[in-house]
Amino acid sequence: MNYSFEYIDIILLAMIAGFIFLRLRGILGKRTGFEGKTSPQFENVLNKVHQENKINKKDNFDKEAQSDFLKGAKIAYETIITDFSDNDNKLIASKPLLSKKIYEEFNKALKERNDRGHFAEITFIGIKSADIKEHKKIDKVLQVTVDFVSEIITCIRDKEKKIISGSPDKIKTIYDTWTFSRDMRSPNPNWLLVNTLN
Repeated sequence: MNYSFEYIDIILLAMIAGFIFLRLRGILGKRTGFEGKTSPQFENVLNKVHQENKINKKDNFDKEAQSDFLKGAKIAYETIITDFSDNDNKLIASKPLLSKKIYEEFNKALKERNDRGHFAEITFIGIKSADIKEHKKIDKVLQVTVDFVSEIITCIRDKEKKIISGSPDKIKTIYDTWTFSRDMRSPNPNWLLVNTLN
């Protein structure tokens, strides 16, 4: 008799479990009509929206983008100053960071220095400040002008290592205003130095 009660309990529990399962399946597994493939037209619209969002995000020069830009601009500034002022009179490390016009101007100055038999010595102390002066977009080209204040130790020596200008012991404060440019359509993330103002 006890066994029969146990079997009845098991059967009742199984029925209750089955009922709960069916109810949950009916609610959670209910089809809404959107489980199938979307139409090609709708997929095209979605793709266009995603592409536009990516373009707008890339074009947006907000505070976060400006902060990221300044981090890179500081590295570029130090690289260019150090490369221009070292003793080999050649632009090597900074060449990918320079527009064709600036590269030719810097290269000409270095050639003239080399022809005089002069070479530079530099110790880059650091950048005291770097602030965006202005930024503007011309078509799809974004230009950003930055005011730099830096400290360096530099001097120019001749072939006999006699000091022509500067001092190897004195820290000098340098004020530079540089303009960087980037084509927002280009997959290349690098900015180029396109102008230097004193």
